Amino acid sequence: MNETLDHKSREAIYEYVDEFGPVDREQVRDELGFDQGAFGNHVTILKRDGRLKETNGKLETTFEGDFDGDTATTFSEGDVTFSIRPARQPDHSGLVEVIRETVADGRDVVAENIADILDNERVLFRHDDVQSRVFFVATVDGDVVGWTNLTHPELEKLSHTAELTVGVLPEYRRNGIGSHLLQRGLEWAGEEGYERIYNSIPSTNEKAIEFLKDHGWEIEATREDHYRIDGEYVDEVMMAVWI
Repeated sequence: MNETLDHKSREAIYEYVDEFGPVDREQVRDELGFDQGAFGNHVTILKRDGRLKETNGKLETTFEGDFDGDTATTFSEGDVTFSIRPARQPDHSGLVEVIRETVADGRDVVAENIADILDNERVLFRHDDVQSRVFFVATVDGDVVGWTNLTHPELEKLSHTAELTVGVLPEYRRNGIGSHLLQRGLEWAGEEGYERIYNSIPSTNEKAIEFLKDHGWEIEATREDHYRIDGEYVDEVMMAVWI
């Protein structure tokens, strides 16, 4: 596991303990899916750095604040002031609700699937040998109103790629929130060494397609009748951007 992934794994452990602690260390390991050796190493480092403490086999955080010092960035556009920051485990429930409300029309199948996965796994972050994911959120007065997610495979032949979703609650659109979320996600991807970011969208979601086109994404292919939405067959539009 490389140094960056080590850092993200420790972040996931810290955020989980921050929400649920004091919590049994084996519960943390089981919920996040770490093997015994890697988890023990991460916890040792977190304790050494003064971020976690352990009492009678239970872990808890030692201070409040972001894991990596990556604070929120605040913007004012239109009639809205909003902040964009890395998601935290306590955002889980609100984020799932926002994703579900945003994709209620069935026109973002990938994001809908992400909401289902979050419901089942109950944790935002995933860092293992198969797949990893990260989230950034937009908040207004502390409430989550939008998100961007990057899911990336840990296979070497696909390590330069990541799948991105982005969405904003309908009542907060047209205030630049989606653009800033997209930019934040792509900046993170560039910093982490990813080169090609992609997404697949039903052809009926014309606004999403135009949004990505306006931000430099290109249509790479179309698969006819790939989705069946409300009993109708719908084409899949496969889009991507190179960083």
